[in-house]
Amino acid sequence: MELNKIYNENSLATMRQMPDNFIDMVLTSPPYDNLRDYKGYFFQFESIAKELFRILKMGGVIIWVVGDASENGSETGTSFRQALFFKKIGFNLNDTMIYYKNNPMPTSGPRYHQHFEFMFCFSKGQPKTFNPIIEKCKYNGLANMKNRGIKGELNYKKVERTTEKKIGNVFFYSVGGGISTKDKVAYNHPAIFPEQLALDQIKTWSNENDLIYDPFLGSGTTAKVAHLLNRKWIGSEISKEYVEITEKRLEPILNNLFVKI
Repeated sequence: MELNKIYNENSLATMRQMPDNFIDMVLTSPPYDNLRDYKGYFFQFESIAKELFRILKMGGVIIWVVGDASENGSETGTSFRQALFFKKIGFNLNDTMIYYKNNPMPTSGPRYHQHFEFMFCFSKGQPKTFNPIIEKCKYNGLANMKNRGIKGELNYKKVERTTEKKIGNVFFYSVGGGISTKDKVAYNHPAIFPEQLALDQIKTWSNENDLIYDPFLGSGTTAKVAHLLNRKWIGSEISKEYVEITEKRLEPILNNLFVKI
């Protein structure tokens, strides 16, 4: 297959050209619950999930950004059903991360404003790559840690003093025009995720020269960030209109002009 290319077709058609164990990482946000305008195209979730399992390398991961619509007074539960299906076909649910929006659109109805989407990390076996984001410890490490024993007794456990730790699995991003990306053309797509989200996840779960795939490329965020991080990439996008958006967005990058996130 040709790398660093957008395939204007159903992602199933693209994946069927791929050999087994071909992709290092998948980063995508599928068109769940008809919340996105995909021009009437049908989302064949189960078939796509099975093909993703076939093409992903052992140790590879999928970052699946998904949420739930509210219909007839109830959330759909689509995110949970999809997660359970991924497990059913052989994936590990390695981590359930949260994509938290600092400034979400207000929602109506007898519920709090919806601030987050799930970022499920599905792995084929144990992840082969994990480059965690590190932060400073607030208290410069602890000399002792309190733990409960089997019978509930309080024990002190000696731990090595540390000054750094992995961040938590809730990722906070501001979203919207001029924030998710500086690329004005990208906002012609109805739903884009922040470039910083793509950067954090691609850095964490892949290394340079790895191959990243997005089966719903949309406005091209995955392709742009993967390219800037020296990863190879492939994208599928069934809408010609969205392909044209991505082509315009990627043009300065592919022409080796200076671009930064």
